[in-house]
Amino acid sequence: MPSARIYQRPKNSTQSGRARTNIWVLEFESTEPKFADPLTGWAGSVDTRDQVRLTFPTAEAAQAYADKHGITYHVIPAPERKLKLQAYADNFR
Repeated sequence: MPSARIYQRPKNSTQSGRARTNIWVLEFESTEPKFADPLTGWAGSVDTRDQVRLTFPTAEAAQAYADKHGITYHVIPAPERKLKLQAYADNFR
């Protein structure tokens, strides 16, 4: 039986915007260990579910999909946004 994790996409750390952070992702957990390819040295696996990421508009939609298809899952709650409010004048103190 496949297992998955459902989480909300985090904000891109290299950008100031929050585009696509309201999307929820269902990502399958790997069942096989990764191994190094002898020719290239890249990490690989025979488990193709590792490449699948499904996106949903809400966490409830992702949970409904997992329930419908018999996928066990755990939801990782979205981290709380921390606002750092400061005045422009604080830059000159």
